[in-house]
Amino acid sequence: MLELIQTMAIVIIGIIVVKKELPILASKKEKQKAVILDSCALIDGRIVDLVRAGFIPYKLVVPEFILSELQMLADGNDSHKRERARFGLEVVQQLQREPSVEVEVDKTSIADRMNDDKLVSLALEIGADLFTTDFNLNQVASIKGVRVLNVNELSHALRPVSLPGENLEIKILQPGSNRDQGVGYMEDGTMIVVDGARKDIGKTITVKTTRTHQTVAGKMVFGTKLTVPKTVHSKRPVRKYTNKHESALIDAVDRS
Repeated sequence: MLELIQTMAIVIIGIIVVKKELPILASKKEKQKAVILDSCALIDGRIVDLVRAGFIPYKLVVPEFILSELQMLADGNDSHKRERARFGLEVVQQLQREPSVEVEVDKTSIADRMNDDKLVSLALEIGADLFTTDFNLNQVASIKGVRVLNVNELSHALRPVSLPGENLEIKILQPGSNRDQGVGYMEDGTMIVVDGARKDIGKTITVKTTRTHQTVAGKMVFGTKLTVPKTVHSKRPVRKYTNKHESALIDAVDRS
């Protein structure tokens, strides 16, 4: 009898605990963080790689007005924009096939006229972050309190640090702004301005980095061209022979 009472007490306690936990779990599920994708993010396409790598544990929201924008561009006369828009629509389909992420097409009606304004308003309304590569939209959304995920900023942050004094092999591609400068790019795409390399356009030279400079567009590296010292080749002195016998003797010694 005592054992039955103990078992019933445990069951009752379990039911009480489950009832308390269910609303908490439901609220957590309802509050799952969402990220809104704009047309620039879809055309960029790197969101697919980030999802597959597990760096986007959010629900992805694609507004219906963004799909309409891409469809309009895909049907347009500009061949470049048409191809980019079609690629953006393909990216949406790829994301929908990814099992690790939920993709929702949001049909919320927003009163704003411009798509950028609609994106910010929607993000504020549903409490979502905004994923974009548009610099101006990034600035406006941040001012209005929307958290922005910019894959370009992520790319810049992940670039390896080039320390002053490091030697790099750089191909000079174009002249710099100053008269003696040449410009090349590191393997990760970082621009490097090289003093004394203007005459080396098209050549790969050794560059010693001197400093780095952070700009709004990204990081720039400055360096100087390393000159290889010329090897001095010694010439064998030409000896003047005084007579035929001395000449023949020296020639015989050289041949031995």
